[in-house]
Amino acid sequence: MAKESHDIIIIGAGPAGLAAALYTSRDRYSTLLLDKFAPGGQINLTDRIENYPGFERISGADLVANMTRQTQAFGVELKTSAEVVGLSRRDDSLLEVSLTDKTTHLSRAVILAPGSDYRKLGVPGEEGFTGSGVSYCGTCDAPFFKGKHVLAVGGGNVAVEDTIHLSKFAAKVTIIHRRDEFRATPVLVEELLSTAKNSGNIEILYSHTLSEIKGSGKVQSVTLLNKKTGESFDLSVDGVFMFVGMVPNTKFLDGIVELNDNGYIRTPAGRLRSSMQGVFVAGDCRESAAMQLATACGDGVEAALLIRQYFREPDFWTKHDQTQPNSWA
Repeated sequence: MAKESHDIIIIGAGPAGLAAALYTSRDRYSTLLLDKFAPGGQINLTDRIENYPGFERISGADLVANMTRQTQAFGVELKTSAEVVGLSRRDDSLLEVSLTDKTTHLSRAVILAPGSDYRKLGVPGEEGFTGSGVSYCGTCDAPFFKGKHVLAVGGGNVAVEDTIHLSKFAAKVTIIHRRDEFRATPVLVEELLSTAKNSGNIEILYSHTLSEIKGSGKVQSVTLLNKKTGESFDLSVDGVFMFVGMVPNTKFLDGIVELNDNGYIRTPAGRLRSSMQGVFVAGDCRESAAMQLATACGDGVEAALLIRQYFREPDFWTKHDQTQPNSWA
């Protein structure tokens, strides 16, 4: 089977990939956008977006539909339902991408934008109430629970930071952690304890786990387990925030580009450049990403502009590093 060739291949059609595709296609680079499912990624699960500039309120699905139409209007080729299983750099400097449907595609540059998924607890009710009271992002969804009682689950930095953030909106936040102490950095724990003392609307339950989320059409209560006493009890809440970590969609890149211990793509050649020449990174899959819709789009735009510079300057990859400013001209 002949190998199809493009200027740029983008792996992942979430917000970062779609934003990158818009810029590369407008620059008249032939662009192939790949996704194993459908455009949008986890943003499709968001019922209301209120923190993306220019939109007072829009659903994730509608925003993705708009972005997809916009990119395709400039000639982006979108291919879904096939998963990337191989990425390599050939002797002729072209990059080769192999898919599960046995096709192979060549390109001058690749943008890795496979995103990441929220780690799930897998408790009864979690999946069914996602988007209807179960959230994974305090920064995104806290305003929707103004004056409500919400449960926060987790003990790391994000759990502690977002619980403090939630307390500015919710009437009460109950945070549970399965251990006797938080894993978050001490300064954040101190801030949480101080906020709980001064605000009076944060309740901390150590050695507790979540067993079930219940309700009729929306979250109404949860079942918690006290690990020390073995007692289970119900708690009335209006929402549940899961802060138990993220899982980057990078398993297919293991041994291909450099990943950190948690599976996020490292960028030793520069902020958005992977360890493989010609392969750029954008969005939630990269190390130190902000995990926000707007910043994912920003990454996609910057990666596309970097590729323009990469194509123009033969020594770009070795000439530029993190300490030198980029030139978008």
